Amino acid sequence: MERVLIVDDHPLVRDGLRTVIAVAFDQTELFEAASIGEAMAIIDREGDFDLVMLDLNMPDAQGFGGLAALRERYPALPIVIVSGAVEAGLVQGAIANGAAGFIPKSLKRSAIVAAVQQVLDGNLYVPDEFAAPDDAECEEIRRRIDSLTPQQRVVLGLVVAGKLNKQIAWELDVSMTTVKAHVSAILAKMNCYSRTQAVIMAGKVHFTPPERGPA
Repeated sequence: MERVLIVDDHPLVRDGLRTVIAVAFDQTELFEAASIGEAMAIIDREGDFDLVMLDLNMPDAQGFGGLAALRERYPALPIVIVSGAVEAGLVQGAIANGAAGFIPKSLKRSAIVAAVQQVLDGNLYVPDEFAAPDDAECEEIRRRIDSLTPQQRVVLGLVVAGKLNKQIAWELDVSMTTVKAHVSAILAKMNCYSRTQAVIMAGKVHFTPPERGPA
C-alpha cells in the first residue's frame, strides 16, 4: 500500500488530486496538508511516505523553499512539484533542487496518474517538452559529480552499471558499511533522493567512471 501526502494550500486542488489518486490507486493511503509546517508534522507523526505532491508556492514557503526544507529534513523522501506555472526554469530548478519530478496542474487525469506511477516506480518525471537537459543543467550535474572523491566516482560508475551494494563491496574489496557510506555521500553531493535519480543524472552528462588500477 502506497502512502501519499498532498501538500497544497488550496482545498479544491487537494480535493482534485485526492480524487485522481484515490481512483487510480485504490490501495493508497492519502494525507493532506495546507502548509509546509503541517506537512512536516504529519510526516513526523505518521512515519514513512512513498510520495509527497507539493505545490510550488505555500503560505510558509515561496519558490523552492518548501522543497528545500522538506529535502533537508527528509532526504530519502520522493517529492514531486505540482504547479500551475510551467516553464523551463521552474522545471529545471525543481529537479536541480532534488525533486523527483514536476507535474503541471494542467495535465489530464490520465497523464497525472502516469506521472505519479513513474515516480512511484523510482523514476524521475518531467513533461516531455522539458525532458532534454539544457547546457546549464548539464553543467550543474557535472559540477556535482566533480565534487565527488575519486573513490566515490568509482562507486557511482558501479551504481550506474546496476551493481548492488554487496557486488560493489566484493568488486572493490571493501566492507558493505564503506559502500553504504560512499553511496550516501554520493546522493548527498548530487542532491539526489535515490540511486535511480543519480543514475539518470549521470546518464544526462554521459558520465564515465575513472579507470581503476590493478588490485
